[in-house]
Amino acid sequence: MRLRLPAERPTEAPTGFKIAHPVLSQDGARAGFTGVSLGGALPYAVVADASCAYGLRHRAPHRRCDCGFHCVHDRTTAEALLCTAEHRAAVLLEVSVLGAYIRFERGFRYARQRVRAAAVGPCVCGTAAAALADAGWGRPGWSALAPACAACVRGRTSLSLAAFARLAGDGLRVVAGGGGPWVGAGTGGPASAAGHGTPAGPGVRDGAGPAVRVDLGVPELVAEAALLQARLDWFQTQLARLGEPGSDGAARE
Repeated sequence: MRLRLPAERPTEAPTGFKIAHPVLSQDGARAGFTGVSLGGALPYAVVADASCAYGLRHRAPHRRCDCGFHCVHDRTTAEALLCTAEHRAAVLLEVSVLGAYIRFERGFRYARQRVRAAAVGPCVCGTAAAALADAGWGRPGWSALAPACAACVRGRTSLSLAAFARLAGDGLRVVAGGGGPWVGAGTGGPASAAGHGTPAGPGVRDGAGPAVRVDLGVPELVAEAALLQARLDWFQTQLARLGEPGSDGAARE
């Protein structure tokens, strides 16, 4: 006789933490995430249903399969995964566990999730991220993004944190800094309002639609000023190249 744990019927959705890579669709109209392990080939939206990564037709999560979304109970455990070399460019997600789930000692495997918040770590140079820029890899139809500071964005395809939040939709909150302003009654969620982040500067796409008003503090204004200066330096470099002898612009008198 097999003993089973009693079925749980929580009054509110459990909270979990995980890491993932932000992604941008090929047409630039959608934003989402892709996992770092089993389901990494299947990008997902802010609100998404799990499917079997092996292509089987059973519902996720199945007891005899590894399918379904995965998360851990403790934020510190998820942050520790960001220390590995292959996960340094990933972001920390706070998720609501929806639908059927299987509880384990350290986390959940579950059928449906809502990504409530994403904490973006520093640029590879160590400076606070001002945007999410093309990481140089991706999935079919999707380009992976990585945290980038103002100086490192340069001419790469990029999105401000606010623009990424708006494209992703469904109330996603995006904040800079993996150890940023996390508060809440046992949720550990970012304290910033939906979509708050550094607004787009020159060369950083702010997505389609009307501009998003963001109440900026001193750190955000400093990051924005640095982004503008970096873009100005890049434009000046390009203009200087056009003025060099033998360039295309030299023949135009």
